[in-house]
Amino acid sequence: MAKEEFRVYAYRWVILAVFMCTVVVNQLLWITFAPVTGSAAAFYHVSDLSIGLLSMVFMVVYIVVSIPASWVIDTYGFRVAVGIGAVLTGVFGLVRGVAADHFTWVLIAQTGIAIGQPFLLNAMTTVAARWFPISERAIASGLGSLAMYLGIVFGMVLTPYLVIHSGFKSTLNYYGIAAALAAILFVVFAKERPPTPACPPGQEERSLVFEGLKNMLRKKNYLLLLVVFFIGLGVFNAVATWIEEIVRPRGFSITQAGVAGGLMIFGGLVGAVVISWLSDHYRRRVPFMLAALLFSCLGLAGITFATGYILLLSSSFILGFFLLSAGPVGFQYGAEIAYPAPEGTSNGLLLLMGQISGIIFILGMDQFKAAGTGSMTLSLVILIALMFISFLIASRLRESALLSGKQDS
Repeated sequence: MAKEEFRVYAYRWVILAVFMCTVVVNQLLWITFAPVTGSAAAFYHVSDLSIGLLSMVFMVVYIVVSIPASWVIDTYGFRVAVGIGAVLTGVFGLVRGVAADHFTWVLIAQTGIAIGQPFLLNAMTTVAARWFPISERAIASGLGSLAMYLGIVFGMVLTPYLVIHSGFKSTLNYYGIAAALAAILFVVFAKERPPTPACPPGQEERSLVFEGLKNMLRKKNYLLLLVVFFIGLGVFNAVATWIEEIVRPRGFSITQAGVAGGLMIFGGLVGAVVISWLSDHYRRRVPFMLAALLFSCLGLAGITFATGYILLLSSSFILGFFLLSAGPVGFQYGAEIAYPAPEGTSNGLLLLMGQISGIIFILGMDQFKAAGTGSMTLSLVILIALMFISFLIASRLRESALLSGKQDS
């Protein structure tokens, strides 16, 4: 009887697959304009900052919508919540394609897609908890994170080529159709729960929102980690948004900028697998976060000063390999030091910090841009300094209590 009661269903992989499709498309639509900033500004007859706003609006909206989206996930389940996010992405993705010639409508559509984002990203751990046994939840959550990276890679690499060969309107239409198809797949195939639980009672992960938040914010290590994520994730959001603006003054084309951005994310994919495995294998978090932050400074320095294409690509890979690989390890460390607070709560707050800093860094980089050349070197040097400060802050972190056996404070 017990085996029947806690059966694990193969359909869990279908659930995860359709969820990943919605995340991939949403992130693709977020990053669409980053590798083609200059061309988009010329197409719409607006400033580069206005094009940056098309990406930055996702960060602004996330700050406002994150908690309500988490409440929906907690109250009505991930199928309803992710369904809302998927439909918003699909509908406004199509609107963006139909109204591709009008900047105002594109911005409105981007805002609609951005509203859907928290309903998707905040549900990752809930999807894993509903359908996967504890032994597979790290894999399921990791694949959800992989979907985020894949969407950004596709946007960075595909967009410049599609814009050159098909134009902006066709490119946005292609993406809108993909978003609609992903929404349909999720609505048709997603189910809230398996017929019988995938785990014993009490092992289902609690949903995000308010539970454990006060206790979590009293812990010194978690507060330090918030600062580290504020800097690290903000740097990533800013560099990803301005990648074409960063390299354009040195003579790189939009396709080269797109490849550099794509290679940065690909490096993150590789690093997330390698560094996370090493962290689990040696049962240590802090040393790997420190190494990731330190080497991220070197990668960012290469992007800042590279004049050759090979150096730009290698620096982009190094930055992505270390900076993005620090994310999964940092999220796991945050969940461990925040225990017994729900994992979704700790992860959601770390993500929120990165959205806030992303807005600040994106606007700051535009303000510090050289008037004559458009160079962002000064801004990037400041980001390098901030990254090194985050390394110093991370050096004060203690290993998590669940791994070391010591009580966190």
